[in-house]
Amino acid sequence: MELTTVWFALIAVLWIGYFVLEGFDFGVGMLLPVLAEDDTERRVMINTIGPVWDGNEVWLLVAGGATFAAFPEWYATLFSGFYLPLLLILVALIVRGLAFEYRAKREEASWKRRWDTAIIVGSFVPALLWGVAFANILRGVPIDADHEYVGGFFNLLNPYALLGGTTTLLLFLAHGAIFVALKTDGPIRHRARAFAIPATVAAAAAAVAFLVWTQLLTGTVASAVAFAAAACALLAGLGAVRAGREGWAFAATFTTIALAVAGLFLALFPDVMPTTLADGVGLTTSDAAATPYTLGIMTVVAIVFTPLVLAYQGWTYWVFRKRIAVHHIPLPTAAGAAPPVP
Repeated sequence: MELTTVWFALIAVLWIGYFVLEGFDFGVGMLLPVLAEDDTERRVMINTIGPVWDGNEVWLLVAGGATFAAFPEWYATLFSGFYLPLLLILVALIVRGLAFEYRAKREEASWKRRWDTAIIVGSFVPALLWGVAFANILRGVPIDADHEYVGGFFNLLNPYALLGGTTTLLLFLAHGAIFVALKTDGPIRHRARAFAIPATVAAAAAAVAFLVWTQLLTGTVASAVAFAAAACALLAGLGAVRAGREGWAFAATFTTIALAVAGLFLALFPDVMPTTLADGVGLTTSDAAATPYTLGIMTVVAIVFTPLVLAYQGWTYWVFRKRIAVHHIPLPTAAGAAPPVP
């Protein structure tokens, strides 16, 4: 197998890791005003992702870095053509990260309310725009013979791309609701389980429409198999959440997102940036790749460090595996006052 194909597959794996992990904490962020009735319950929800959200974002950083190193032409065309939506995603992620860090710095309700809004918006924007971006990559964008993007921002807001954004948004909402049901106890858990049922149904409807459209547009036999398996996994997740089996339901939505993203990359290969122009020239893995020497060095580094990163992240999730509830959240204390004695 050529190293260009290996690195295309590895980048697909990195995006799968990002979407299945960051997907549920986007969902938790968007669901703050829906599932939590007071500040203590909002703290419970934030604490479910508190130990892991920043680690989940590392997958994005590595995916971007790997694309830059392995496929510099793809990186250049993608980040120049999608500059505005990617900038909006970056700003949203920065504001969201600040909100997690600064929300608890003061006790005023107005202060926390503003940072809660930042978490909600900072989760909503990437959840929507990542789907829009990936749908446009699959559909193709106006790229000329010099591999330059010659369209505008509104070229990216076509019906297919908007359906892709709606699909990722709804999948992440369902994934997040099931994660909250899995990680909490008490009233929040029951609300999350109840919300997860209609959210999963809505996600299934959007996902089926988007994946069928994708298959008709640029699909292969391999992508069809992945999409069909993703649909089956989502139906299994719906059955599991209705039965109150949150662990199985979370595994099902995890698998759904992983298979759907894998199917998108299978439908895209060997292209990386198709063009919609008759006289344009799209990019393939061969056109966009770095030198064989660069890819060889990167492969050695990936073989050494990837297992270590996976082991560390798996250990992190194991350490923070237990449920949390309202009674785990300490009461706020006045400045200078001693904390209450348990």
